[in-house]
Amino acid sequence: MKEIMIDKLSALAAAAFGLVAALAWNNAIQEVFKQFFGTAQTLWAMIGYAALVTVIAVLITIWIGKLAEKAKTKKK
Repeated sequence: MKEIMIDKLSALAAAAFGLVAALAWNNAIQEVFKQFFGTAQTLWAMIGYAALVTVIAVLITIWIGKLAEKAKTKKK
């Protein structure tokens, strides 16, 4: 039971730190977006920002997936 709790708590802590990092990146990307396109208060600016963040998230997810697959094949 103790091992399961430690495992779950470590997963929860990792998720929490991931959320904090994501929020920090969100703020940073918003500021970069504002530098290039001005205020992000218009509908099109918000849609553009959401599209940019989605593309970045997909690319990073694909990259991490490839790294994980490479690590699995190396392990075998």
